[in-house]
Amino acid sequence: QVQLQESGPGLVKPSQTLSLTCTVSGGSITDKYYYWSWIRQPPGKGLEWIGYISYSDTTWYNLSLKNRTSISRDTSKNQFSVRLDSVTPEDTAVYYCARGAFPCSGDPCYAAISRSDFDPWGQGTQVTVAS
Repeated sequence: QVQLQESGPGLVKPSQTLSLTCTVSGGSITDKYYYWSWIRQPPGKGLEWIGYISYSDTTWYNLSLKNRTSISRDTSKNQFSVRLDSVTPEDTAVYYCARGAFPCSGDPCYAAISRSDFDPWGQGTQVTVAS
């Protein structure tokens, strides 16, 4: 049974970088053909897909976040991570990592998502951007 767990700071100051890590157990992030995503949900809003890193180390990002997002992985630790630069209070959200089974083939990708599009999910971690 694959399980995901997010970790990282719960408070980030404006203009700084948000960094989160997802630790995967019960399976490998190099297992074919999975796509390891970061997703967030701002307060009172719907789910927003941030991007993914694939089993083969390719990445794809939400166009609206692409210029300040980076997703990477550490296969020795079976972890993948997200960095979001120059954060503002609008980046306050619950951040989730999740596994998907479908790659992006063009933009926009995952423009509207639901929880059933990914399985499993991590429990989520609250990140607040405030001074």
